Amino acid sequence: MKIEASCENCYNYVYDEEFEDYCCIVNADMDDYARMLTGKEVCPFFRFDNEYKTVNKQI
Repeated sequence: MKIEASCENCYNYVYDEEFEDYCCIVNADMDDYARMLTGKEVCPFFRFDNEYKTVNKQI
């Protein structure tokens, strides 16, 4: 199974109650953002959000 490096799978992509929407909590600069938009580079701040990792430790 291949895991895609997208915002929806990232640990930094969280729900913001004030805006009632999901957003990235990383403070990326314009250069990082431009590289991500070209599609040539994956977000340098991407961390896979493995929500089952904690559950596996409890078992």
